[in-house]
Amino acid sequence: MTNDVAVVIGVGGMGQSIARRIGSGTRLLIADVDQAHAGAVATQLEGEGYEVTPAVVDVSSAEQVAALAEQAASLGPVRTVVHTAGLSPVQAPVQAILAVDLLGVALVLEEFAEVIAPSGAGVVIASMAGALSPPFAPEVARQLATTPASELLALPVAGVDQFTSGTQAYGFAKRANQVRVQAASVTWGARGARINSISPGTIATPMNAAEFDGENGALMRMMVDASNARRVGTPNEISAAVEFLLSPAAGFISGIDLLVDGGVTAAFHSGALDALQAAAR
Repeated sequence: MTNDVAVVIGVGGMGQSIARRIGSGTRLLIADVDQAHAGAVATQLEGEGYEVTPAVVDVSSAEQVAALAEQAASLGPVRTVVHTAGLSPVQAPVQAILAVDLLGVALVLEEFAEVIAPSGAGVVIASMAGALSPPFAPEVARQLATTPASELLALPVAGVDQFTSGTQAYGFAKRANQVRVQAASVTWGARGARINSISPGTIATPMNAAEFDGENGALMRMMVDASNARRVGTPNEISAAVEFLLSPAAGFISGIDLLVDGGVTAAFHSGALDALQAAAR
């Protein structure tokens, strides 16, 4: 019997946790931009009893993403797809953030819409940064949601010169991910499949550790302190949310963004963060 295929794109701390959560009883295809890293993770997962195929992909390359989707389909019915690959502001300049975090998501949504099996489901990992960014004007949101991936970075609103920092570009890209997923849910739905996004807050991963050490570290700590949870989240908490959205229990959920941030966004919008900042002055 051919096993269903579960695809995890990006196998950092969060991606590895997700792979372990959803990979049992499947042919697990893990993809990362770093070939050595993908191979090492595959070896570790195989030692834990998973059936794993490693792959290399630069998600900003249309050709490589298309090849990955084709490879996934060659292994069996593609039942689940989770996209975690991304760059944070401390890792890359504006141009690279837009290429990976904006274009990369659009390419994955388009290419895997062609191979996702009926009753399949996908999840894109966005970020609470999208929820904290200013909302798009309706016309801008429509452009970012529906412009073909090949033309996305040519939009004036997505030009490198529109951003003064990597942080601004990151928030923009993550908010665009949310509207892109919503629009993609129609295409995926035509195949009998679902697609949603999750916006994690501050999670204990190497990427977020680097952010804590960066120029925004003090603000991030203050946001955590002002939140309901008053702590950072764990990769396991994100993988649990992913598992739910991929499961039949979420069969009536498609095209939404699930905010999993411990209440940071609520603190920001309610003024609790402002009060904490004022007290710290």
